[in-house]
This record gives sequence, C-alpha cells and structure tokens, in this order.
Amino acid sequence: MYEMYAVFGGTFDPVHFGHLFPVEALAQQAKLTRVLLLPNNVPPHRPQPEASAVQRMNMLRYAIRNRPLFEIDSRELMCDTPSWTVATLEVLRNERGPQAPLGLIIGQDSLLSLSKWYRWQDLLSLSHLLVCKRSGYSVELGSPEIRRWLDKHITTQIEQLHQHPAGFIWMANTPLVNISATGIRQRRLQGLDCNHLLPADVFDYINRAGLYLK
Repeated sequence: MYEMYAVFGGTFDPVHFGHLFPVEALAQQAKLTRVLLLPNNVPPHRPQPEASAVQRMNMLRYAIRNRPLFEIDSRELMCDTPSWTVATLEVLRNERGPQAPLGLIIGQDSLLSLSKWYRWQDLLSLSHLLVCKRSGYSVELGSPEIRRWLDKHITTQIEQLHQHPAGFIWMANTPLVNISATGIRQRRLQGLDCNHLLPADVFDYINRAGLYLK
C-alpha cells in the first residue's frame, strides 16, 4: 500500500495563513500523509516574486517549523526556466513510480483558468487534482468542453484518490481564508500590522530582512 501525498506550488511571496490553513484542512479530509511545498522560481503566469529565492525558502522554513505535515521541495528554485507544473509532475511521477497516488493541490481560481496552463490536458495522467475553495469563485467552468472534462473526472470518494495513482478531481470542503500575498505586501507599504495574516516567525523574518517596504 502506497502512502498518498500531494504537492502545492506557489511563489509564497510571502507564505501566509491563506496558504497553510486550507491545505491543512484538505490534507486532513483527504488523509494525506505529506504535502510538498514547491516554491516557484520563474512563475509563467504571474509577475516575478519580490523576495529572493533564498528569502522565500527561509520564510517557508519558519512557516512549517511546527507543522509536520509539510516539507519543502526546492527543485524548481534550481532552474532558470519557467516553472511548468506538468514538467515537475513528470519528474515526481518518475520518482514515485507508476502506481503510487499523487495529488496536485490547486485553488478554485486555478481550476477555473486551468485550460490556460501549459499542457493542462496531461495533468490528470500524472496526478489527481485536489481543489481548495477560494472566496468569490464558483465551480462553474467556462466552455462546455471544460465542463464535460470536469464532469468526467470529478469524484466525491476519497478512497478513489488512494486506490488510483492519478486521474480524479476532488473538491475539498476547505475554509475560505481571505488573505493574499499581494494584500500583505500592500499593508507593509502602508505601515500596517500583518502579524495576524501569517505565522509570527515569518513576520519576524520579514521585518528583520526589511522585505516589502518599497
């Protein structure tokens, strides 16, 4: 019997409770044993991070210090090419073998825009998609083609995620945490407190490093 774990990518600029709380809830519901945090180096669909790779890694280390569910996977930070999710999943699938279940954790907003991702049609051949709720987003996808794709692959049975290596989409009942990294950076510029939005050790590091002040 294989253990099931999942990967969760992002710029984490900075990492905050909007990342951590929903994923912790999802992991409990899906009975995940481990979540790999994958910080992006060159995100293909968004602006480049303000904090350096080293600084974002340090913030992640502080964030998960007392959260044994999480591990950090820095492989994407080692590359200067765009961080294509499908390429990383191919490497992870080779490492895990063909039969081990693997999940990719995304937000509802990412599900709605999935058809814009590089080689998005290949994602379900490599992993399950585990979807966190996002405030203000519905589960209605755009085109009839995408809606048919969702209907074909969606499941409500957690057992199927563990019994199959890939191929299912599962919508988690996660808390809606209305926090964004953009909002935290804006609050920093305005001199507002952010301590309630991210782990205290992360905020202490941000202050020591003088991040997000310009």
